[in-house]
Amino acid sequence: MEPHALPRFRGECSERTFLFPIAHNRGIAHIARRRLLTTDIDDRFEIEDVRPNPEQIVATGQQDQRLLEAVRQLPVAYRQVVTLTLEGLSYGEIAEVVGITESNVVSTPAAAGAR
Repeated sequence: MEPHALPRFRGECSERTFLFPIAHNRGIAHIARRRLLTTDIDDRFEIEDVRPNPEQIVATGQQDQRLLEAVRQLPVAYRQVVTLTLEGLSYGEIAEVVGITESNVVSTPAAAGAR
């Protein structure tokens, strides 16, 4: 409620009838200010769509297919090392999973290629 409106209340109507138009006008003013602020922000900032476009989706899929095909062509021991490296396992973890020493993991040509 606007403080300067209170002195104008003379009791000629109910308080509710007196206050309703004041509250209504304040609400309209608030909405108008918000719309003005939103419009200003929209005009000043352009929002970039960061989603990949269809060409990027296709290119990523093709890269994934090429990588998968290359990994499939490796001997099984190398394939295991590459796959686990791509999964983010450390050389020590890979050695434990595959059952070889960590130095063998590091010296595996497939491990070198995956880095």
